[in-house]
Amino acid sequence: MNVTAVIRELLFGHDCVIVPGFGGFIGNYTPAKIDKVNGTFYPPVKQISFNRNLNHNDGLLVGRISVALKINYIDARNLVDEFVVDIRKKLEKGEKVVFDNIGSFINNQEGNVQFEPDGNVNYHLDSYGLEPFQCLPLEGYDVRKRVVRHLEKDPVKQASIRKVLWRAAIIIPLLSLLFVVPFKTDLFKAKVEATSMNPLVTAEFENNKKAVDQANNIDTPKKEEIANPISDKNSAKEVVAPAVPESGRYIVITGSFKSKENAIAQVNMLKEEGFAPEIFAADNGFYRVCAITCNDLNTADIKKDSIAKKFPGTWISRK
Repeated sequence: MNVTAVIRELLFGHDCVIVPGFGGFIGNYTPAKIDKVNGTFYPPVKQISFNRNLNHNDGLLVGRISVALKINYIDARNLVDEFVVDIRKKLEKGEKVVFDNIGSFINNQEGNVQFEPDGNVNYHLDSYGLEPFQCLPLEGYDVRKRVVRHLEKDPVKQASIRKVLWRAAIIIPLLSLLFVVPFKTDLFKAKVEATSMNPLVTAEFENNKKAVDQANNIDTPKKEEIANPISDKNSAKEVVAPAVPESGRYIVITGSFKSKENAIAQVNMLKEEGFAPEIFAADNGFYRVCAITCNDLNTADIKKDSIAKKFPGTWISRK
């Protein structure tokens, strides 16, 4: 029976394995470490030491041998005793006793047993398969050179900033001109007059013009009806003399308002355009603004077309 092989097996799973009558093997944990000088990395290690004072029988080694060989405990104990006696005889003769993959024993000058562990075996199970490895630092790499290269790029960044500032110096004045020129000149004056010249009356005029005309039962006469009046069907054979136009018969109305203040506001606008407007009160309570009075329909129609350019919705009515 190779007792040394059983001791090696027990050292992987136990921190202390005692050989009765000889001494005990103790496993000491050492964490991973780095040798900065050589650049070597070492995994965690369970180092084996020996204590000759631990020579009592704890039953671990004897019990393992008994199970492995299927013998009783006493026979297993006798087998261990014979193994210890053989080791002591060799040491007394000055021989070196080697436990494979554990270490070696020899008596020193004082006659004491001296143990030298085997450093090539690692009994730490978590480090299984891990070997020391060397990682040397990179040679020829100077951080200062990288900093110099980085600083060499600064002029490029400065040039790009100057380019952006140059573009901004051109674009910003142009944008300022686009905003300032239209408001300082009459560029949009015509458009403003065409769209906002009658702000008080447009909505009110469109809503009540039809209602006012229906209430007063006044329709704009057609040119054909004035120039060629048609007689009734029952008197078709009668000859009707053309009507004689009355003085100031047709008026050009620019707006009809429920509020007199709005009517006065439009009157003021017409006066600025050179007209002599008047305000007529309708039977339904509305106020009509008359821009001009004409004797015939053709003249009134021409005036209406001219005034409607600045006062949309202008119409002709009989006085």
